[in-house]
Amino acid sequence: MTTLALILTLVFVAITIGISMWRKLGLEKDIAWGTVRCVVQLLAVGYVLQYVFQTEHPLLILLIVAVMIVVAAWNAAKRGKGLKGLLWRIIVAVTATEIVTMTLLIGLRLIEATPKYIIPLTGILMGNAMVVSGLLLNAMKREIDSSRGEIETLLSLGATARQAIQASLKRSVKTSMIPTIDSLKTVGIVQLPGMMTGMIVAGADPIEAVRYQILIMLIVACSAAITSIVLSMLSYGLWFTNDLRLRQSE
Repeated sequence: MTTLALILTLVFVAITIGISMWRKLGLEKDIAWGTVRCVVQLLAVGYVLQYVFQTEHPLLILLIVAVMIVVAAWNAAKRGKGLKGLLWRIIVAVTATEIVTMTLLIGLRLIEATPKYIIPLTGILMGNAMVVSGLLLNAMKREIDSSRGEIETLLSLGATARQAIQASLKRSVKTSMIPTIDSLKTVGIVQLPGMMTGMIVAGADPIEAVRYQILIMLIVACSAAITSIVLSMLSYGLWFTNDLRLRQSE
């Protein structure tokens, strides 16, 4: 894509701002600021990745992966406002997801152990883990509010915190995974994923692009399950006080 073609893409931003002004949505500043951030951030990442791909230094790769993990966890933790210690639990959950998936991908020789594969796939995995973590925390808030009487009754009958909240945890985990499962069911029919489309536009063979997309979809589903299960196991205790009373939702 030429620089001129890239500049011409701003016409889509102009249309979006125009619609906002027409319908008086008040989103013009947010759209403009979001566009500026998008362009600056992506260009900066592009130059950083170009340097990393050329040097292939292991410490640089680990640094970028660590930044992705921390930023993803920090954003997801916003969904659990008031729960102390949540951030490090999310970091552990998404780190476990990264370790398991990358170990399998490299160990089974599905990808090469190079920055060209590790960093983009980590970005996809962390983005999905962040969304799944947020969905799980939101679902837990709703479950705690709707099932408070049931949970407190179980606690009063001598149930442990895990036993009392088990049903809510199960429903929350299922809720957090629904978007990923729905994507598996509809990919190729309702949507053509970005990676596959990008490869085809770049000139790759469509069948080869599809193979890579299948790989992405399956590891994303696996990462969603790992993130949701690990985070639910690590965080359920945060919903209780030290004397086993349910905390009030904020």
